Amino acid sequence: MKKEMPEFFNQVDKCVDAIIDKVGKTIVFGMPLGLGKPNQLINAFYRRAKKDPRIKLTIVSALSLEKPTWKSELERRFLEPFSERVFGDFVEFEYMIDLRKNALPHNVIIKEFFCKPGSYVNVAHAQQNYISTNYTHAYRDVIEQGLNVVAQTIAKKTTNDQTYYSMSCNPDTALDILHYSKNQANQGQKMVSIGQVNNNLPFMYGDAVVRPEDYDMVIDNPEYDTQLFGTPKMAMSVQDYLIGFNASALVKDDGTLQIGIGSLGDAIVYGLKLRQEDNDLYKSVLADTNILRNSGDVIDKLGGIEKFDKGLLGSTEMLVDGYIELLKSGVVKRKTYNNVAIQSLINEGQITETVTPKTLDALLESGYISPHLTASQFSFLKEYGILHERLTYHDGHIQDGDDVFIADLSDAKTMSRIADTCLGETLKKGILIHAAFFLGPNSFYEALHAMTDEELQMINMTSVLNVNQLYGNQYASQELKTLQRKNARFANAALLCTLSGAVASDGLENNQVISGVGGQYNFVSMAHALPDARSILMLRATRSKGKEASSNIVWTYGYCTIPRHLRDIVITEYGIASLRGQSDSDVMKSLIHISDSRFQDELLHKAIQGGKISSGYKIPDRYRNNVPERLKDEAALFKSKGLFQPYPFGCDFTNEELVISRSLQTLKSKMSEGLGIASSLGKAMTIMSIPEKAKPYLRRLKLDNPFTAKEKMMQKMVIYALNSAGYI
Repeated sequence: MKKEMPEFFNQVDKCVDAIIDKVGKTIVFGMPLGLGKPNQLINAFYRRAKKDPRIKLTIVSALSLEKPTWKSELERRFLEPFSERVFGDFVEFEYMIDLRKNALPHNVIIKEFFCKPGSYVNVAHAQQNYISTNYTHAYRDVIEQGLNVVAQTIAKKTTNDQTYYSMSCNPDTALDILHYSKNQANQGQKMVSIGQVNNNLPFMYGDAVVRPEDYDMVIDNPEYDTQLFGTPKMAMSVQDYLIGFNASALVKDDGTLQIGIGSLGDAIVYGLKLRQEDNDLYKSVLADTNILRNSGDVIDKLGGIEKFDKGLLGSTEMLVDGYIELLKSGVVKRKTYNNVAIQSLINEGQITETVTPKTLDALLESGYISPHLTASQFSFLKEYGILHERLTYHDGHIQDGDDVFIADLSDAKTMSRIADTCLGETLKKGILIHAAFFLGPNSFYEALHAMTDEELQMINMTSVLNVNQLYGNQYASQELKTLQRKNARFANAALLCTLSGAVASDGLENNQVISGVGGQYNFVSMAHALPDARSILMLRATRSKGKEASSNIVWTYGYCTIPRHLRDIVITEYGIASLRGQSDSDVMKSLIHISDSRFQDELLHKAIQGGKISSGYKIPDRYRNNVPERLKDEAALFKSKGLFQPYPFGCDFTNEELVISRSLQTLKSKMSEGLGIASSLGKAMTIMSIPEKAKPYLRRLKLDNPFTAKEKMMQKMVIYALNSAGYI
């Protein structure tokens, strides 16, 4: 029985009425992670719950995006114009505003399984209602909350008078929850699914394309086409660059790549681009920064440093803007096909993307098609461009215009006829990237909008169940996934690593949640399951608080995201530790070798004391100079050549804003040290005139003509900050 078309609304409040009428006033409202939330709808629901305490509203989601906020008048003057320019009319989540104020009503609960790193530290409601889960289990665990309303933002396209919707940025969990909601509705359960159109969303293809009748309700009003949330690019440090260069040398040609958002993901992209576009310079960076000397054996065994010939496939939970860079540079160019027969023959080198008579021969010899073509085999050959699209099949015969011949590939005349005029030119339906969700800067969304339909169709937006694990499902079989994901390198960021190889990435040992497991465990596990894959976990060797530095490689830690028995590759700015299959002693030595030298002796002492390393072991001299000063010296040469810049892929800040930001950070650092506040204020108050070079920065902060005493003090502090940072 064909499902009826959805009920359409142009006002969110009327949709809220209809939802309550259908499921009642106990609402468990599920939304996708990140960008796919229907902002106006959830705000209307939240306002309704605030007014009516009889409504019990539970919001289940992840990564509720927030504009930057400020804690002082000076921060407001800096951030407010930036926020207006970058975020435009993005609609903020009212429940998040109240969460930050500790002002949520008692009838509202927010449950999330992932958040912006560090954003929920000491936020009691968020910490208490956090759901710890693998990304692939998120849809299941959301349903376990009693889900009865599911909603997301969708894109719309009308072709030949037929309207289609796309889950665009978030088929990740939404696809599977939509299937669940339809099944529940078919069984008579009170369940409602809603799509809210935002025409600013790129229309993405693959499994993300759905039909109007897949939803119970659709909200479509141009007033709700508000700006997408753009995540500003993060600056890349020398440490980030070196971690990225190490990781880039472990990526094998004819392989598969997973990367995430942030400066470490960008650093890998930068290294891969340079490897492809200026290979000589890339190799000189690896040589002059001691990467080849310290890790050459591992790189030779697992990776490579030459240009990419066959290229990479992107298979990643998150489609980040870095993949656009890799597409442009020709790094990501290895096409895959959602068909076991074609993918097997491609992997074996028996066929290529170019269709020739050998393509048919290989399919025949492998038994994927029979000499007497069936209707389904003929359709398969047309679908993938092996046979020309103009051909038709009738009753065991192929028709080409007025010409009809038997569909018997054992017949020499038939094969000759097909070879002469009936073959396609290249295989169709090639996929360059499989991804489950996306989020990025505004320039990323613009790049997606600028792509042709043909280019977008090579990005398969799909369920996280498809991308993040090998288990077969309705999207792809385990056999197909294994064939597609050859030579996979799954790269993710981490916070801490113990000397046993256990890694903490999402939480602290006091049980405070930092972000969430996300898909990290999935990818680490999959790296061990695939025959030629490796997991790469990246972390900075140290962290700092003021002038105090601490090691991120530690003896033990009271929490882990990745247990030590799944240890594989760990990278810091000082090198690569390949841990898979190694003894505890060798694992600990390898991790000490890539730790900061200021902490090596203490780590070695604890390992010896714990009986894990023999007492006579000495750290080799080549690992004894792992200090930030050496890295800066090594990077200085390349900075003069234009490398190691803070924002290699663009920046949302203006040059003036970058100077102001760096200056205020320098000031903040000074004021955090002992008597720094009094000293800084005292020096600032001695400033009697405005240097000419300071005027553009003061104008940006509207402090060029201070009126109140407070404004005059802020002006002096800014001038002092600019001077302290060396900009005036």
